[in-house]
Amino acid sequence: MKNSEFDLFQPFKLGPLVLKNRIVMAPLTRSRASFGDVPTEMNADYYAQRASAGLIISEATNISQQGKGYAFTPGIYTQDQIAGWKLVTNAVHKKDGLIFCQLWHVGRISHPSLQKNNELPVSASAVKPNQQAFTESGMQDCVTPRALELIEIPEIIEQYIHASKCAKEAGFDGVEIHAANGYLLQQFLGEKTNLRNDIYGGSVENRVRLVVEVTKAVCQIWESHRVGIRLSPVTPANDMDEDNPMETYLQLAQELNPMKLGYVHFVEGATGGPRNIRPDFDFHKLHRAFDAVYMANNGYDLKLALETRKHGDAELICFGRPFISNPDFVERLKENIPLTPLDPTTLYTRGREGYTDYPRMT
Repeated sequence: MKNSEFDLFQPFKLGPLVLKNRIVMAPLTRSRASFGDVPTEMNADYYAQRASAGLIISEATNISQQGKGYAFTPGIYTQDQIAGWKLVTNAVHKKDGLIFCQLWHVGRISHPSLQKNNELPVSASAVKPNQQAFTESGMQDCVTPRALELIEIPEIIEQYIHASKCAKEAGFDGVEIHAANGYLLQQFLGEKTNLRNDIYGGSVENRVRLVVEVTKAVCQIWESHRVGIRLSPVTPANDMDEDNPMETYLQLAQELNPMKLGYVHFVEGATGGPRNIRPDFDFHKLHRAFDAVYMANNGYDLKLALETRKHGDAELICFGRPFISNPDFVERLKENIPLTPLDPTTLYTRGREGYTDYPRMT
């Protein structure tokens, strides 16, 4: 039986959208935005090359200057950035592709040199991460962030609203809220990064509040079926560690379900693949708890993707790094053709090398 006969390669209806297949290109930070954090024609070429994916999720995209934590990453809050992203969305659409914008606020995973007027990064609480930030002068240790004041929370929500409007103007097909990988929204979810004693801290109901409010706000700008959210309950990225993540994320499911989101994008476990998961955590239980389409991510290959679909453990499968070195990744999977290996030395450089020059299969 050819791999093309499996439904991994068949169209899938995601709300009002019809995906060409169930294969999703994961958000992949490449640090190749131009001055002003503006995408360029080079970025458009990169995404268009990979438009055979059922859905592309853009690289993490800053919703504000405050939300920035990595040098040379794109934003989605100025008119120049909107114009740059229009180059990308138009190029993807010309290839009959679909692309969502991932909305990103890094919170404490930043550095004053990346902030306006060298201000401190912000977070749920003033808890310093054991982490470094990628700045224009290289890697630098993160600092102790400033805890957001209660009166500042509406401004954070407004940043998401503004970025959502900008993403719509830029021609995206939807948006994904980045609430994973130890960035701002997960910093509010976690007990060790959220030490607040107001309505956004303490109980699990309070710790999920900001994620819920942000998601409601984004769904006021976008039809909810065009909104996804990324979550990583047990991923230790950016110095995250939660004591009882299942309780937190079941509560989040209960509060997000009425919104009828397009999908929930789960990073399943730590680095090392989906099998590297905490024994006290059950992603199958979360799949059942969330009413939205379940998108699985982390270390998937063709065999595991087909097994996952066979057992109905996920509706969509998200692949990351293989898309970097294989612009025709979907076609290679379908024909079971060997993949081009990734060159890690060009992941975060500035030019086309290791970006738009990976070969297609002949």
